[in-house]
Amino acid sequence: MTAAPRSPFIRPLAARLLDWYAANARTLPWRDHPDPYAVWLSEIMLQQTRVETVIPYFRRWMARFPSVFRLAAAPRQEVLALWEGLGYYARARNLHRTAQILVREHGGELPRTAAELAKLPGIGRYTAAAIASIAFGEDVAALDGNIRRVLSRVFNVAEPARSPAGERRLWALAQEHLPAGRAGDYNQALMDLGAVVCTPKSPACAACPLADPCEARRLNLQEERPLKMPKKTLPHHTVAAAVIRRGGQVFIAQRPADGLLGGLWEFPGGKTEPGETLPEALRRELREELAIDVEVGAPFGVYRHTFTHFKVTLHAFVCRLANGSEPIPREHSDIRWVTPAQLADFPMGKIDRQIAKKLASTP
Repeated sequence: MTAAPRSPFIRPLAARLLDWYAANARTLPWRDHPDPYAVWLSEIMLQQTRVETVIPYFRRWMARFPSVFRLAAAPRQEVLALWEGLGYYARARNLHRTAQILVREHGGELPRTAAELAKLPGIGRYTAAAIASIAFGEDVAALDGNIRRVLSRVFNVAEPARSPAGERRLWALAQEHLPAGRAGDYNQALMDLGAVVCTPKSPACAACPLADPCEARRLNLQEERPLKMPKKTLPHHTVAAAVIRRGGQVFIAQRPADGLLGGLWEFPGGKTEPGETLPEALRRELREELAIDVEVGAPFGVYRHTFTHFKVTLHAFVCRLANGSEPIPREHSDIRWVTPAQLADFPMGKIDRQIAKKLASTP
């Protein structure tokens, strides 16, 4: 990347940053892409997810859905299947919804300002600013985790970065130092600096273009910035799930479209209540959700996963229908009997996919 002519109005901090970015910008598949759709997609995928994880998903997605029109026309199940493993599935559902809104109401074009972008599903303040500045050149600052860290150190921000006061100050600092006409490069430069130099631990201060003006470095506080909010203890849930077999098939149910893992398929079950054994909880949940009675058989593995707000330990059991009952989807969108080999065609969350793989490999 070659350095652009420098405006006399660029503040010294931004000038240092842009010079560094011209020589050190990361090569990423969505950068310099001619379609703003690619910028939007990348920013949604990068929410809560590392760049190296996103890159292969981004490439597969663009090969399957190369335009807003192709995405809007795709079935939701195809969209969720392509997203599987990336987590935070509301992002995929919102991408799909937004694509349909763009085709229906905007001729397939993204709005060009952060204010208008923020009205679309799944696009918050940061994402709107990133898209508007990178894809359309709007002079608006962005603030993601990397940028929070850089600015917290350079200006020695003593408020917790995620607190209301910290957020206000960091947004103001980001906007104050934004160079007119260079917002996209400025925002991406801060992101890259936080990703490769001003890292959470052991930042490479000797290689940082902002080392001289960095207040935290001067005070030897760089490891203590940004200040974090106290961590909350995550609640833990014990869950039982049923692998219901009949002949050569297994039963799966689709979760409601919205909410946690919305639209994905699962082996049904639920949380234990105080005083319940795992088999008791499983029989109760299946009666409530599917109006069936089951005989709970052998264990089929223990699976653990941490979600954003809680942890789960799931105990799976091989089950079979009892008393002539047949499943009725009281709380699910759909239900199916499929062979273990067919489970690969149904998008699932991480734990259910582990169970599905074990089924497919079990004689």
